[in-house]
Amino acid sequence: MLKDELKAVREKFFSKAPERVTNNVTHATNQLIDSGTATGLAEGDKAPDFTLENATGDSITLSKELSKGPVILNFYRGGWCPYCNLELRAYEAILDDIKAEGAQLIAISPQTPDQSLTTREKNNLSYEVVSDPAQEVIKDYNLLFEMPDYLVETYKNDFNINLNEYNSSENPWRLPVAGTVVIGQDGTILMSSANIDYMYRAEPREVLMHLKSSK
Repeated sequence: MLKDELKAVREKFFSKAPERVTNNVTHATNQLIDSGTATGLAEGDKAPDFTLENATGDSITLSKELSKGPVILNFYRGGWCPYCNLELRAYEAILDDIKAEGAQLIAISPQTPDQSLTTREKNNLSYEVVSDPAQEVIKDYNLLFEMPDYLVETYKNDFNINLNEYNSSENPWRLPVAGTVVIGQDGTILMSSANIDYMYRAEPREVLMHLKSSK
């Protein structure tokens, strides 16, 4: 299960990373939780419509996709995040089951389309991977947050990750919390999950069960 894979990566990080680094990561997560922001939309809300570019340059419009059936939106931080890659692959593993319910999956990040294509190819994904470089859709779904300066420095200096290389917005250090939204054909949000601690994610098979039970 995804939670077991995430746990293994999480435990490795806390056992090997310097205490200063783990403290910064934990402090930033707690600050975000305490702020009460980026908590996602609620079940029963109407899902904001959007048109975004996919990894191959085609436009994907939510309302058009909903005309075909329910949609699962998965908001992820980027292909540079090992937790995100595990989650993306876990959804690929159940994609046939999702399609069997007449639904489809769309993954959204603030990465550029080129980076989204890299993420899709690296993880052998066959579902839509779209880019929200202006971060407007992420904001509309109440999932957007900004990394504090001390965590930006941790990412640059300790993780060797510079999001300027992945995201094209004026502020590449604004990201989505890990969020999953199940949307019915009428545009109503049937399930909404926002994991402020990026090391934890909704279990894809539980999302699938929620999709099945909503029929």
